Amino acid sequence: MGKSTVDRRVLRSKLALKEALLSLMAVKSFSQVSITEIVETANYNRGTFYTHYENKEALLDEVLGELIDELIAAFRAPYDQVELFKVEEMPATAVKIFEHIYSRRDEYTVLFRSDVLPMVKEKMFSAVKRISNEDLEHDRTGPLNQELMQAYSMNALMGLVFHWIEGGFQYEPAYMQEQLVLILNHRPGAARTHVKK
Repeated sequence: MGKSTVDRRVLRSKLALKEALLSLMAVKSFSQVSITEIVETANYNRGTFYTHYENKEALLDEVLGELIDELIAAFRAPYDQVELFKVEEMPATAVKIFEHIYSRRDEYTVLFRSDVLPMVKEKMFSAVKRISNEDLEHDRTGPLNQELMQAYSMNALMGLVFHWIEGGFQYEPAYMQEQLVLILNHRPGAARTHVKK
């Protein structure tokens, strides 16, 4: 048997196990999912499972790892081909993060309704923050504290992403792209207050 045949079998069995885990997490909490249920849903045996994964947490880590890798690629898309990235010149079509999430909305929906949500959010946020810190060097000549600006920017971006997912993808990805660019370029002035005196 050739190596490519074995590789395809490995990919097929791992995909089936990942899909089984997510389908089970759609109806019960991750903590209640058993390896027996995963292999039965995937139509494999426990031996196949343990060939690829030490435990169900390792399987979940691989599911999240793949999503995070795609999330990072989508985050980098607006600037991965340029030497100087100017946010004010970025067209909405360059923003790919919402397209990525929407293309994997079934997985994100399951994860955001699960008992592993805090870990999912933390991994997503940490990945985007790390890549932003590694990839982008901002002008340090002004009075603005870059560390604080970075924290503000990443929390705002991921807060918007989380809000969109938790709202059931109320808006189309193209609309979210346009709104993000408008938000990034918006400089708020005055706001009318409604505080009762």
